[in-house]
Formats: sequence, structure tokens, C-alpha cells
Amino acid sequence: MSTAPRFRFAPSPTGSFHVGGARTALHNWALARRLGGTFVLRIEDTDEARNRPEWTQGIIDALAWIGISTHDEHFEGPHFQSEHAQAHVEAAQRLYESGAAYYCDLTGQEVQDRAKELDITGYDGYSRDRGLEPGPGRVLRFRVPDGHTIVRDAVRGDVDFDNSTIEDFVLLRGNGTPMFLLANVVDDIEMAITDVVRAEEHLPNTPKQQMLWEALGQEPPRWAHVPVLVNEQRKKLSKRRDKVALESYRDDGILADAMVNYLMTLGWTPPRSEELGSEIFPWSELEAEFRLEDVTLSPAFFDVKKLVAFNKQYIKNMPVDEFLAEVDAELPSDWDRERFAAIAPHIMERLERLGDAPGLVDFLFLPDGTDPEMDEVSWDKATKPEWSAGLLSDLIAEYRGLDAEQWQTDVLKATIEDVMERYEIKLGKAQALPRVAVTGRAVGPPLFEALEVLGQDETVRRLELAATRLQADLAPD
Repeated sequence: MSTAPRFRFAPSPTGSFHVGGARTALHNWALARRLGGTFVLRIEDTDEARNRPEWTQGIIDALAWIGISTHDEHFEGPHFQSEHAQAHVEAAQRLYESGAAYYCDLTGQEVQDRAKELDITGYDGYSRDRGLEPGPGRVLRFRVPDGHTIVRDAVRGDVDFDNSTIEDFVLLRGNGTPMFLLANVVDDIEMAITDVVRAEEHLPNTPKQQMLWEALGQEPPRWAHVPVLVNEQRKKLSKRRDKVALESYRDDGILADAMVNYLMTLGWTPPRSEELGSEIFPWSELEAEFRLEDVTLSPAFFDVKKLVAFNKQYIKNMPVDEFLAEVDAELPSDWDRERFAAIAPHIMERLERLGDAPGLVDFLFLPDGTDPEMDEVSWDKATKPEWSAGLLSDLIAEYRGLDAEQWQTDVLKATIEDVMERYEIKLGKAQALPRVAVTGRAVGPPLFEALEVLGQDETVRRLELAATRLQADLAPD
């Protein structure tokens, strides 16, 4: 019999894919691959009212985006919980027959009324010894044993639960359908899951699940509960108030590698981070170094600004061909791809998201004869110095006089440096006016590289238009 570990990731297809779920999936994936085990994907689709097929596909697509591929030898599934409903009911029957569970005919309201009368919280075990048989409307409850349940957690150590604080919980509803806890345990047993790695919010359910494993005659899996993700207010990330959908970050231009790297650092620090002064690591190293015993206990702050900083670093370090392939979908269909490829190496280190690229270089793709939309504040600031008109006129003359083979970045820069010496100004001031004249704004890609891509004729045309406007601005009323 194989002793290779089996990890499972068991999301519900009830909405977009949560970044917290993505981190949990990555933890399981890293461990399964490093330890030569299996990552089991189980879709917990028993909530028919909320499940949708497109969300199941969304889970699979989201996992593939972060590198968890159905084609990998360590991947198994997807399995669907709804296909194992009979096994869940059969397990409940075995628990009833062994005396580990019993039927109760109290309604939810009657449970509340008794709790209020007895001044207790929850169910008081009323039907434990009544010997009820199965019947319409009767729920099946697990008989919680006396004593304590010790959950041995790879992250949190031994966690002691006093069983007296755990009520006899429901296994089958009054209509005979299984509850989540039972279905979850039975599926884990049937799929031979050896390790359950999940967020700490599931820890309160763990003693109940461990009791079920033991009552069904099985050794519980190894447990591990990693810290939850929180927002700036240190509140648990919520779909109602926070941006938590993995797909939304993908659509915003966050690279998969950046997202994976960032998620893995939430609650865990790669061992070489301090030595290298960086948390940027390839997946191969993250996978090789990740250990549950090194995961912190404190909630992990999902810092969008830090994620963007990771993304900026990844974009900067991408091979140009990969960058072009990634960003292509963000570009208007009528843009000249060769022209964009020429400017791409010069903008990559300035981008925070892939989607920022079009706005940074759109001035290069205007129809012939169309002027860039002018940022009036930048124009006013660039043309305020008294030397503006003279510098612009001289620059036009110099650029117009260059041969075609001279239209290169270094020559363009040297030319403006020659011009600025006549006015005893620095390069930063000298290039502000031609930048605004050509691009319409004060911020953008490196100026001389952009002028080389734009071409001599179009550059001179735009500078001449700017000179005409400047003369009009300076003319007396």
C-alpha cells in the first residue's frame, strides 16, 4: 500500500475564487509535489441552491492560472461531493448502529426554547437516551463522548478541546440529507486523505471531525491550520467589503507568478529572504522550502500595495517576449504590434500592472495628423520659462536636420543636450517641453527612446504644432 501523502483542496462552487482559497491550494500543492504525494481536488457541490457549473469551471481555471494543472502527475480530480451522497448516508447508518449517534425529534425552535429554559447555549442532549428510531423530521445527532479531544496541529501544536463545550451535533437533517461535517469526513476517508491543510477558521470544526474519524474506525489525518487573511483594519477578508476574487486581480493585470509568490509569503517567510533582502522567489524555491512548522500563527495582512510591488518587480524582470505575449490582450486591436514591441523594453520597469501599458504609450498610436490630447497643466508648466519658445525652435531645426540613420536614441539625446547648453539649463528642464509637445503629458516612457520609435517626421510635426501653439499663447491680446 502506498504511503505517499494525499492532500486535498475542497472548495465550494458558490462564487468567485477567493484569494485565501488560492493560498490554501498553493500550500497543499507545494507539499504534495515536494513530498511526492497527490493533490486531490474535490468540489463540494452539495448546496444545490448556490452551486453553478460555471463556478466549478472557474475554480479549475483559477487553479490552472496559479500553476495547479489538471495535467500534472501530482493532480487528481476533480471529484464531486454530490456523487458520494449514498456513502455519506451509509456512514451515518453505521454510526447509528454502533451507538455513536442517535435520533432526535426536537425542532430547531424546541431546541432554542429548552436552551432558554435551562439557561444554556445550544442543544442539551435531550434525546440521548430516549431510544428513538428513524422517522420523518428526526435528525441524527452524534453522541459527543466525555473528556477532551486533542487536535495535533502542524502549525499550532496540540490544541485541547473540552468535549463538554461541544454539543451533540447533527449528522443527518430531518429530511435525511447529510450535513457538511459528515460528508467532509466520509469523503476524506474514502479518498484516503492523509493531510488536511486549511485556514484556521475551520479549526473549531476539527474536534468534531476528528471524533467522526475515530468513531468510523479510522486514524485522523494530520491537521494544519494556517492563519486567515485580513484587510487593513485587521478584519477577515470578506467578499462583501474587500476585493477577494482571484480573477479580478488577474483581470487587473497582476501576473500569475507575482500572485503566487505573494500569496506564499502570507504567513510564511522564505528562509533566504533576510539574507537576500527580498521576498521575490521562483516557484521552484518556494515549493522546495515551504514547511508548515515555519508558518506563523498571526493573521496575515493581504496588502494590495505590496502585491502590486511584487507585480512591478516581476514585470520588470520578464523576458520581453513573455511580456509581449502577456500584455497583448490589453492592447487595442488596431495598434501596430511591431511598434509596441520596439517601445516595450523601455516601459516594463515603469509598469505596476499589465493594464497600465496602453495608457503609457498611447501617444505612439494616434492616427496620422492627430495631435495627442494635451494635459493643460503640464503644458502651462513646460512653457512657462521665457526660454521655451527659443529652445523649441532650435530643437525643431536640429531634429529636422538629422539624417534618417541618425534618428537614434543616443543622437536624439545628444542633440537636445547641445541645444540646452545655449540656454544654460539642465536636461530635466530641457526635455520637459518636447515631452509634453510630443506625448501630451509630463510623465511617460523614456523620452528619447519614445522619439526614436515615433519616427522623425511625426516627431518634428508634433513639435512644430506645439511651436505654433506656443507662439499663439505668447502673442499679445
